[in-house]
Amino acid sequence: MNNICWNLVFITTLLLASAFSANTNAQNEVPNFVVILCDDLGYGDLECYGHPAIQTPHLNQLAANGIRFTDCYSAAPVCSPSRVGLLTGRSPNRAGVYDWIPSAGKPVPNKRHLVHMRNSEKTIAQHLKPAGYETCQVGKWHCNSAFNQPQQPQPGDFGFDHWFATQNNASPTHKNPDNFVRNGRATGLIEGFSCQIIVDEAIDWLTRKKSDSPFFLFVAFHEPHEPIASPSAIVNTYQSVARSNDEAEYFANVENMDLAVGKLTAAMEELNFLDNTIIVFTSDNGPETLNRYRSANRSYGQPGPLRGMKLHTTEAGFRVPGIMSWKGHLPEDMIGSTNNTPISSLDLLPTFCELAQLTIPKEPELDGISIKSLLLGKNVSRKKPLVWAYYNAINDARVAMRYGQWKVLAKLNEGSVKKLTNLTAESLPLVRDAKLTNIEIYDLSVDVSEQNNLSGKNKKLTRELASLLQQEYQKLVEDSHVW
Repeated sequence: MNNICWNLVFITTLLLASAFSANTNAQNEVPNFVVILCDDLGYGDLECYGHPAIQTPHLNQLAANGIRFTDCYSAAPVCSPSRVGLLTGRSPNRAGVYDWIPSAGKPVPNKRHLVHMRNSEKTIAQHLKPAGYETCQVGKWHCNSAFNQPQQPQPGDFGFDHWFATQNNASPTHKNPDNFVRNGRATGLIEGFSCQIIVDEAIDWLTRKKSDSPFFLFVAFHEPHEPIASPSAIVNTYQSVARSNDEAEYFANVENMDLAVGKLTAAMEELNFLDNTIIVFTSDNGPETLNRYRSANRSYGQPGPLRGMKLHTTEAGFRVPGIMSWKGHLPEDMIGSTNNTPISSLDLLPTFCELAQLTIPKEPELDGISIKSLLLGKNVSRKKPLVWAYYNAINDARVAMRYGQWKVLAKLNEGSVKKLTNLTAESLPLVRDAKLTNIEIYDLSVDVSEQNNLSGKNKKLTRELASLLQQEYQKLVEDSHVW
């Protein structure tokens, strides 16, 4: 064989090897993950979920390019435990976070000043980092009482390379907040509105990323939690459809958040990140009740057809908007679809681990499941029910379960157990030894508003579901952290 032939063989071999390598890299490429979490956004607050007035074109587009879930659940009907559940894939009760976390102050009898997400918990960011992911958290943290203080772990201790956060709400309002901390250093006053400030920080981090490594970005808006403040130009557009200026402020607050989502996705497209990024949009819990507390005068969130509001164990407490987009990877027939598979924020950690080609952790015990197969157009089987135990619920049913089409509610000792914001050694027996009573059962496939209680109409079904709930509740209580 002459030199020309050998050269041709050599070049052909190189081309084939290069093609094979490129194909292998494409197959092994792991996605980026962006989780966008709203604060107190109601199930009925988005245009694509049926709100008659609020304009949310960017979220409409995200849903049109992805999947809109009708049965998406948060990990709790209130902020702090919901966030801990999302980040760890575990019921927040296991982490010892039972209610919203106030800022650490002087010691109190129920020990709420101690509450925080402990170092023993492992977050999405911590699981992804060994796979080469860069990580960033921007916005509301609310996973500890001693924020930016050495006695408790901070966002950086939970795997976030860069963090820009507040302990709880933007203060004094969403406009010109002065309580952000960036990687441990207070920023002072920042002009602008919270959602836009947060997204600008996220875009800056994406722009400055040092490598082509995959990333996990957690964007936690303060909107539309009180104290609400919105751009006057947007507020004015709702004056003709709102019942008051306060309601117009709420409508504008949701739209301003939608504009921030649009800014973020546009920047990601310009930076060529959208083609392999899973974007998840959801809320930490249901909508706040108007005037429930002194400064809740702009809490005009809507539960849609659901019963209850935030702090309830009925559906509106924790059934929330859920949108997922994965440009170029979802099956064609799923793009723009509406899906009624029950999913939970607890599912994000195991799903992201599997998509990142990591082993889904078995210890500590997870309560979520991977829904990777759903994103590939297949069914998901959830053998373990979703269970909530919220001991400070406004309604009398402190325990709830979603299992298939069934929703089950139960009181503790016929409602005689007092409300609890935390579990201590003294209060643990109250919930550990309580019997689940006053069982309610609803078929959510036909009764999303929980109006037709079936517990007295089907004794066999009631026995089976009550037994399952008692079993799962007992497991949860036995593994709940006590302060």
